[in-house]
Amino acid sequence: MLIGALLIIAGLLVWLLGDKLRFLGRLPGDIRIERENYRIYIPITTMILVSVVLTLISWVIQRFVK
Repeated sequence: MLIGALLIIAGLLVWLLGDKLRFLGRLPGDIRIERENYRIYIPITTMILVSVVLTLISWVIQRFVK
């Protein structure tokens, strides 16, 4: 239930701050190929940034729990 609650809170934050988070997905290193019939989007840099932020958050939480 805790993970579900955290996902709901994260979703609400993204929904409320959506205009301020427009840079996500448009960072240098994100691959975007658009042609007439298809689009390919590979958010490499965005996923690395999200991973680093989540790692730092979990590290800080573990420090306070111990």
